[in-house]
Amino acid sequence: MPPLLELVGITKTFGGVTALRSAGFTLSAGEIHGLVGENGAGKSTLMKIIAGVHARSQGEMRIDGRIVRFTSPRDARTHGIGMVHQELSIVPDLSVAENMHLGTQPKNRLGLVDWPAMRRNAADHLASLGIDADPNVPVGSLPLGMQQLVELARVLYSGARIIILDEPTSALAPPEVERLFGLLRRLRDAGAGIIFISHFLEDVLAICDRVTVCRNGQTVASEACDGIDKRWMIDRMIGAGHDELEESYLADILLQSPVDADVVLQVERLEVAGAYGDVSLTVRAGEVLGIFGVLGAGQLDLARTLFGLRPAERGRILLRGRPIRLSSAAQARRAGLAFVAESRRLMLFGTEPVFKNVSISILERISRLWLRPDVERLVARQHVQQLRIRPADVTATLETLSGGNQQKVALAKWLTHLPEVLVMSEPTRGMDVGAKADVIRIVRSLREKGLAIIVVSTEPETVLSLADRILVMRKGRVVREFADEPVSKDRLLEAA
Repeated sequence: MPPLLELVGITKTFGGVTALRSAGFTLSAGEIHGLVGENGAGKSTLMKIIAGVHARSQGEMRIDGRIVRFTSPRDARTHGIGMVHQELSIVPDLSVAENMHLGTQPKNRLGLVDWPAMRRNAADHLASLGIDADPNVPVGSLPLGMQQLVELARVLYSGARIIILDEPTSALAPPEVERLFGLLRRLRDAGAGIIFISHFLEDVLAICDRVTVCRNGQTVASEACDGIDKRWMIDRMIGAGHDELEESYLADILLQSPVDADVVLQVERLEVAGAYGDVSLTVRAGEVLGIFGVLGAGQLDLARTLFGLRPAERGRILLRGRPIRLSSAAQARRAGLAFVAESRRLMLFGTEPVFKNVSISILERISRLWLRPDVERLVARQHVQQLRIRPADVTATLETLSGGNQQKVALAKWLTHLPEVLVMSEPTRGMDVGAKADVIRIVRSLREKGLAIIVVSTEPETVLSLADRILVMRKGRVVREFADEPVSKDRLLEAA
């Protein structure tokens, strides 16, 4: 009998960039198959090809032994493929029953929505899956774990036999994880094929029958889970022993923190329900504190809290020993905090020239009564030269710059008036080697000036290259601190 799903020699290029190179993947009926790899390893592209979001450039995909080619997600759904994304696509204000029947509402003889039938169908389907949810309540009123089960039920209600789960446990508490795992085991035993994508390697080992590892756009290994451990996966994810990896990623890096410097920022038992909890930390003058975790571990939400974009529900924040309230970005700015977000679109204006993006944070200082573009351009030119932004034309529209140079503009915006604390979220994501080196140089120069800097990232290379001390977060909690000791990439991954 042929596999339920088989991909052979899959290559995908975007312009001149190869995202996948001769990748392969096989899924059997009645199997939970894990897919792991670092950010940018090719997992998402591979799954989007299966789900009909992207068309493959080369290779074959077969379902039940028959070659298929999808041109849209609708094509994938008609072949029994459903995907539950990490960012749920449910409509919070609609009921459970309405969410399960989006686009497929039953009609009565008059052509109107048959509400009683919809509720009955939803109740029967949920019961068959062992999901205890009232079909009449708004989905948004349910705990996150139950919302995820409802979305999974919706995918199954559409008739999916191949189910793709993207980071399904990233925001779930342990009891919710066990409830999800129980449902996945029942679906597997009923003959479904499940693809389980996760950065949480212990979850992969706990629920999957088999795991495939992606690295650099290729599928480099596939093995039954009962014969491997977490170390096996990490070694293949980072390619231990392969010449193409940078030596610094494999060797131990000695962390050295300025323990005698003044504490600038102190966080005590900070919490945002569903994102992170009981987080305490300090960062000193002239120190770079790295906060590492896989996607969904809570560090990106914590960064937003430290700039007032997601106010904490519990705990307190102290700046140089004084409690401060950060309920908005304006409050954070006035207190002396700056934030470089992982999404440049959140902080910059793509259709405006470089000089306007640089000067926006100090307009009240240089333009009290009216705008002074000549002064704005002068300030911007100084920072463009200092940060080696290319092209060095401050009148160029921001969107014409490369991603790495846009990130430098985001930094320049805050360097016009140095803050007390600089929080950077994914500061080198998507950059080429040269741009990364420039950002590292800039951050180190700011550290030498005595700034307290927090770098949060899902990329171990980023925190290893920048941090003097590293906290590791897992599922919303700080689980490990590396300070004044050697640390390597695989030790970070293992702790996360």
